[in-house]
Amino acid sequence: MARLINIGFGNVINAEKIVAVVNPDAAPVKRLMQSAKETGTSIDATQGRRTKSVIVTEDSYVVLSALQAETISRRVNAGWSGEEKGDNYEP
Repeated sequence: MARLINIGFGNVINAEKIVAVVNPDAAPVKRLMQSAKETGTSIDATQGRRTKSVIVTEDSYVVLSALQAETISRRVNAGWSGEEKGDNYEP
């Protein structure tokens, strides 16, 4: 069963498909965002707010979020911390 992570404003993403969560300020990430918009693989989950993080998925989709990368990273790691220790953790 897929584990969904809230990426802001009621939008969720499958945590198991996340490859990277990065800050959108770097030039290579800006090029990645532009390329994804041109090819139709960009998903804007910012609800009109400023993009504070960019999530890259296994399927090469680029998801824009208004939450900071650290916040999303904490949410993903909170769900996996129990599994890494071998506990039966369910968020």
